[in-house]
Amino acid sequence: MSDLQSTGPGACLIGCAGWSLHKDVAPAFPEDGSHLERYAQVFPAVEINSSFYRPHKPETYARWAAGVPDAFRFSVKLPRAITHEARLRDADDLLDRFTLETGALGAKLGCVLVQLPPRGVFDEDTARDFLPRLRSRFGCMLALEARHPTWFGDAASALLEEHGVTRVIADPPAGQPGPHVPTTAATYIRLHGAPKIYYSSYPPEFLDKVVRQIEKRRAGGADVWCIFDNTAAFAAVPNALDVLRGLGLPHGRDMGTGTGVPGSDPAAASPGVAKDSPVHGQRDLPLL
Repeated sequence: MSDLQSTGPGACLIGCAGWSLHKDVAPAFPEDGSHLERYAQVFPAVEINSSFYRPHKPETYARWAAGVPDAFRFSVKLPRAITHEARLRDADDLLDRFTLETGALGAKLGCVLVQLPPRGVFDEDTARDFLPRLRSRFGCMLALEARHPTWFGDAASALLEEHGVTRVIADPPAGQPGPHVPTTAATYIRLHGAPKIYYSSYPPEFLDKVVRQIEKRRAGGADVWCIFDNTAAFAAVPNALDVLRGLGLPHGRDMGTGTGVPGSDPAAASPGVAKDSPVHGQRDLPLL
């Protein structure tokens, strides 16, 4: 594990993009507390996406940090004002504000996630200027999800490696022209849902592959994040619970077997997904 990581050697940080808990998964969580407090008694990590759209006050981050266990970690998404509007240029004031806000998480800030726009072409001069500015402000893990093919070339890979920025493994792998090329020892997986992005529930066969890859990547002592972003039809929490179960990690009260909300099949949690859709077939995660 890089000394830039803050979550401890071989940490296994499974969670969702947000902590909303649908009533159908309530039996897996404690009854008392806020959604975040209940969520954090089961999952070790969460990804905050709302920071991409709007700023949160330091007091808000401090309240969230106070409501979770000491070992819990937050991944916070960099604002779109930096990634999509400023396009990583002349963003010092925006970075300073974001740093001040998220600093209220203290040691529970485990990662800063940078998601670039689909048309965000790799510009070496811009990236070479921006990444050190970001790194100088954050000692935690930095993860970057690029979605344009130019970010997967040798020059981009070398630059990410130089500054200790972890290339995100995404499903679906937008913009990625070939096998995943890691840029740090750590791993950050974002599962958006497929074939219907943000909606589809992953089938057991796919989740089994995720579990095996997490075990493989942890074996060397590196940290592994795995975040389910298929939240639109409430598939993320059941899928993440299945992965926790597959890894043999502590999780919520038994929800039974299978993927999806209790008592349903995967298609039921994914409107518009047919039984013969690829989500029910043998799909591969772009991990190798």
